[in-house]
Amino acid sequence: MVCGLGLYPVAVADLGGYRDWAVEPRLPDTTIDLGSRSEPNMEVIRALAPDLIVTAQGYGVDEQQMHRLAPVVTLPLYDGSSSPLNVLPAETRRLAAIMGRQNEAEALIQNASHDFDTIAKSMQGRDVPPVAVISLFDDRHVRLYGKGGLFQDVMDRVGVTNAWTGETSDWGFSTASIADLVRLEDALILSLDPVPENVSIRVRQSTLWKNLPAVRNNMIISIPPVWPYGGIGAARRFAHFMAAALNAR
Repeated sequence: MVCGLGLYPVAVADLGGYRDWAVEPRLPDTTIDLGSRSEPNMEVIRALAPDLIVTAQGYGVDEQQMHRLAPVVTLPLYDGSSSPLNVLPAETRRLAAIMGRQNEAEALIQNASHDFDTIAKSMQGRDVPPVAVISLFDDRHVRLYGKGGLFQDVMDRVGVTNAWTGETSDWGFSTASIADLVRLEDALILSLDPVPENVSIRVRQSTLWKNLPAVRNNMIISIPPVWPYGGIGAARRFAHFMAAALNAR
């Protein structure tokens, strides 16, 4: 969310994960990796003497210790209490007010809303299949994104039905067997990159995978990485990739 406001942090936790999953906005090569999101390197933070620390609720970070180093803003986006996309505009504005980036926040929110409206309009009057979004972690299990998650909110916003209606965590996902994808016979399945190479090889060789209706009917499409627990920029990125996949059918 900080990058979406046109500022780039001097350091982030799980820098590799950001570059693999969030991708954009691209971080400068000089960005420092603070280590784990749940246990960032406090000594490095202390040495950097930051003006502000931005963290997300739910990672188990020791905020009391952080408060001794700098002012802290905690973003409660994925606690299961509300729709992330409904909360994001207010939280973006709150963060922007602290950082003096109000104009950038309004532009970000308005541009995303315009894109959502445009995509929603393009879906009207079309035979749009239900969509399921998955992440492949091994050759037996998938993560499916649904109620309470950012992808569900984007689908609702643009008028696309989520094919996955199973129970989800506070973060908006379910862990299921690849065999459960048989139930999504009529759905377009969007498979999020990145997929570890060894997993990709084993999945493609799997008889179970080859016999899935979606595979046989060419209804599985890989889409570029999108951070499922991101901000407005991630929501907008997913909306465009989903629309492109639907238009490619």
